[in-house]
Amino acid sequence: MRGIVKLFPGVRALDGVDLDVRAGEVHCLLGQNGAGKSTLIKTLAGAHQPDAGDIVWQGRSVSLSSPVAALKRGIATMYQELDLIPTLSVAENIFLGHEHSRFGFTRPAATRARAAALLDRLGHAEISADTEVGKLSAAGQQLVSMARALAHDAKLIVADEPTAALASDEVDNLFRIIGELTDEGVAVVYISHRLEEIRRIGHRVTVIKDGRTVAANLDAAGSPTSDLVDLMAGRKVQTAFREAGEAKVEFGDVVLDVQGLGRRDEFSDVTFSVRAGEIVGLAGLVGAGRSEVLETVFGARKADAGTVTVGGKTLRAGSVSSAVKAGVGLAPEERKSQGLLLDMSVTHNVTLASLGEYSTAGFSQRGREVRDSRSTLERLDLRPADPRRIVRTLSGGNQQKAVVARWLVHGCKVLLLDEPTRGVDVGARAELYRLIHELAESGVAIVLVSSEIPEVLGLSDRVLVLRDGKVLADRRASELSEAGVLDMVMEGSAA
Repeated sequence: MRGIVKLFPGVRALDGVDLDVRAGEVHCLLGQNGAGKSTLIKTLAGAHQPDAGDIVWQGRSVSLSSPVAALKRGIATMYQELDLIPTLSVAENIFLGHEHSRFGFTRPAATRARAAALLDRLGHAEISADTEVGKLSAAGQQLVSMARALAHDAKLIVADEPTAALASDEVDNLFRIIGELTDEGVAVVYISHRLEEIRRIGHRVTVIKDGRTVAANLDAAGSPTSDLVDLMAGRKVQTAFREAGEAKVEFGDVVLDVQGLGRRDEFSDVTFSVRAGEIVGLAGLVGAGRSEVLETVFGARKADAGTVTVGGKTLRAGSVSSAVKAGVGLAPEERKSQGLLLDMSVTHNVTLASLGEYSTAGFSQRGREVRDSRSTLERLDLRPADPRRIVRTLSGGNQQKAVVARWLVHGCKVLLLDEPTRGVDVGARAELYRLIHELAESGVAIVLVSSEIPEVLGLSDRVLVLRDGKVLADRRASELSEAGVLDMVMEGSAA
């Protein structure tokens, strides 16, 4: 891949990326969340078309017009969010789109036999080809995804965070399989935030940041951890949010108190408190447990251990209504599927958590709903500030403001923000940053999750660093650097 450029509205996701992969090697692709890794591999997989640059496959320039075109050339991708159909069997998922057939009729027996052979090759003959994929563990589903790549006689396999949901013995098996594949000449592009994995199986490393290649073809075993971290961090983060992120000297009383919170297989013994006007950030990699902590505090997930107390009152575990009544609001990571009614008006979305306040004898007070919505939208500078506008027609940044407006109308004391700027353009980000600080200054206690470490450090007064469901550090944001946080989340050390 040479000089790959990919543009989206308001965003230059890739700005001249180079990637060179040899047969039989594990080429590791490193970069922070948002660096452009996913866009690059989707371009290689045919899911995105580059706006500039050239893809050369086995010595010839090619156009990968679709995922099918990439598969036909032997390029298979295992995405972090596995693209499997849970209601289909293992065999049906492995051969989806290239089923065994004769005279136009599928051959289920041949499909099952071939699937069983692939699973046996992967060291998991105990997985039945007839089992519904949705009934398998995360590790089992990962193996099905790899079996599907092998079924296409892949010459290049892209593995995006393949060990995120695997136990140590399952990781060992995966690495054994990757070793066997490379011995056969298959090339692997391996994406991981865990530097110990890079040293264990990688041959060469390419690092990208902000859509650009900052280092190419480094020796995986010989490159010091500190050098790789510095390359990913790139710039000094201390000045990125200096004005907005200045720590306050004093805050109000403790509003949110979380003690020993835990959920089996997700996170354990998470303890922190947030004062009125304070912004506490949760930093960590995808899969560290950040979103799960927020959803458990909100009651969307039921805790197995620990307590959540708001304003001195302990909330009922697993009860969203208990959290909302206590003044807790959540702007979820997936705002379109989890936070908004896209085909309803802004007013309906904004007053969703406060319907009881806008009804008398079962009849809604539409005039007051619209009036209060309009006032809040003007405060947030939502554009257009039309409460009757259908939410689906708003930009990403304004949709996020609509979610926040819901909790302002409700009068929240604690606001949980999960990836508040994901999918938001640069201009809207600045507006959201301003809004977050205004809310804190008004006395709202805020807990913020972001995959972008500069954003967490720049917006927060205090930061909790998470890895594998455990808190490694709880420090003032001014005491942390981007490179230091990267080092902690990748190496697992709180030093």
